[in-house]
Amino acid sequence: MRRKFTLGVRLGALTAWLPAVALVPGVAAHAADIPLAIIGPHEYDLPVDFKPFNVVVQYGDGNAAGSVYDSGGQRRARGGSHTWSGMTKYVHFRSFDAIPHVSFAFELIQSEAYTLANGQNWGGLGTTIVGPAAWFKPNKHSTLGIQTFMETPSGTRDSMAMHYWANLSSIIFDYEWKHFSFDGDLGSVVSSTKHRNGEHSYSPGNVFYTNLRFSWKATSRFEPFFSLDWQNSGGMHDNTSNLWVANSSSRETALGVGAMFYITKRLSFTPRYSHSVEGRNVPETNAYYMKIAYLF
Repeated sequence: MRRKFTLGVRLGALTAWLPAVALVPGVAAHAADIPLAIIGPHEYDLPVDFKPFNVVVQYGDGNAAGSVYDSGGQRRARGGSHTWSGMTKYVHFRSFDAIPHVSFAFELIQSEAYTLANGQNWGGLGTTIVGPAAWFKPNKHSTLGIQTFMETPSGTRDSMAMHYWANLSSIIFDYEWKHFSFDGDLGSVVSSTKHRNGEHSYSPGNVFYTNLRFSWKATSRFEPFFSLDWQNSGGMHDNTSNLWVANSSSRETALGVGAMFYITKRLSFTPRYSHSVEGRNVPETNAYYMKIAYLF
């Protein structure tokens, strides 16, 4: 990554830890979001041993799922939906003198979403997400760390709530060359039991995922990149009936292209388009993403 501002990293590197709006699939899939699919290039190219600072980020994405992948992995033109999602994030970055060469971030994230499907529409504020990240630099070109988030079960509307707690944890990594950058994550999502009055009790399946980004540092203000996002979700178990919910496990792989624009030393804009290339029991990803980050 090219060293462009006071902390020695690009602004895009400071906006790393953002789960997608639908981290964990429910009994019925309602979006094709792969965990952390929103990330861009340099997400994990992070500094160490710095003075505290803050970042505010606004994320948005829209997914027009005109088809679904069935249980056999075949793409079917049915079950279409349009979903618009957003996340507003505040991040505090800090290093501690007592722990040299290791740095931390603490985040508070609020999700927003609007869905149009089957002649109905709904929207509002979704779950709130909080958690820390920690990392170090094995050498001046690389970063290695961990992150973990808790996602609350509540939302402003019943349709916006998950009704169970979820934890997303992953290993994060980055490597920088003179003209290229490669970074990504590898992690899992585990969830508590879903309880609702008058309904069966469910245990959501574990989710495993990875997000990879490879970019070309074309100029000091423009950086195109390729993306690969993958997830595999275990099936949902009906604890009341002691049965597995049919066709509740899922899998998806999506590829995309985008570009990062450095508007100023403190402001960046990153758009991207992504589409599924294979899947099972999931709406297709046919999505555009955007990220606006401001450092202060």
